[in-house]
Amino acid sequence: MSALNLDDFVDLIERPDGGIRRDAEERRERLALPPGALGRLDELGEWLAAAQQRVPVKPIEQPRVVLFAGDHGVSDLGVSARPARSAHRLVRAVLDGESPAAVLAARLGAPVRVIDMALDCDPEDLPEDVTRHRVRRASGRIDLEDALTLDEAERAFRAGMAIADEEADSGTDLLVLGDLSVGGTTAAATLIAALCGTDASVVTGRGGAAIDDLAWMRKCAAIRDGLRRARPVLGDQLQLLATVGGADLAAITGFLLQSAVRRTPVILDGVVSAACALVAQRVAFRAPDWWLAGQASGEPGQEKALDRIALTPLLDHGVTVGEGTGALLALPLVQAAAALHAELPELDG
Repeated sequence: MSALNLDDFVDLIERPDGGIRRDAEERRERLALPPGALGRLDELGEWLAAAQQRVPVKPIEQPRVVLFAGDHGVSDLGVSARPARSAHRLVRAVLDGESPAAVLAARLGAPVRVIDMALDCDPEDLPEDVTRHRVRRASGRIDLEDALTLDEAERAFRAGMAIADEEADSGTDLLVLGDLSVGGTTAAATLIAALCGTDASVVTGRGGAAIDDLAWMRKCAAIRDGLRRARPVLGDQLQLLATVGGADLAAITGFLLQSAVRRTPVILDGVVSAACALVAQRVAFRAPDWWLAGQASGEPGQEKALDRIALTPLLDHGVTVGEGTGALLALPLVQAAAALHAELPELDG
């Protein structure tokens, strides 16, 4: 039995301040711009005001990209276009500044933090600050075994919480969330299908590096097998993450919930962060009020999860690379909304 009581999050997480949001709306009406001229930027600015509990909004000055990394045993089935258990290569590309997310983050001035939760490589191959939270070497094959033990799931969940606390304590004012995984979209789709009560075929996508039809069928079969194992534990979200999630997904779920506790806004990336957000919503129904969906990834599972959470992606540019890239593309839009609401003058008189 886990010592972690997820029910505590229901009381710990409050919604962004509704009174402050109304104050922000009233200030918007006093700006020298016609109503609706800023489109969705108005909504974003008012949301940020409520999250920050201040009017006018404070500009976004300390964003941080946090990428959770892990390998999934289900990748052994050939469900990904990438080689099985090769997520460490994705991590190395980020650390070397050679991935799309790393390039965008450098251009946008957003430091990147990579967290190894279950990479299938020697810890010595990566910096200690990347590997210090690792729970195990690759998560289990969810079609026939649990991804994690319950103890491992709790350790990963608590690691995600600790990272959220570290970011809040350091002054981070906006978190950009992503994942670096091989097989992660299969685990994510299994969670989404289980929580939404849908068949595997409804949520099975092609992944960041698009798979062919045969790999899609293998992926769909793996998700269907995982679903049979997930359904008996739907009432226990930590056990669900242990059964068909993975160390990276458990950590992301803890990270999302604790970020909401600490009133730190988060931009979600693709289907993996959407799946974890769906699990987190089951834990604490107010938590999604602290999140934005960065971009529509084209994954059917992401669309299903975001619809259930009632989040509308800020962008839809057909970018499928994942790894935090979609969330980073949305960062300038959120920064623009904050700057406009902070700096546009009010009408005289």
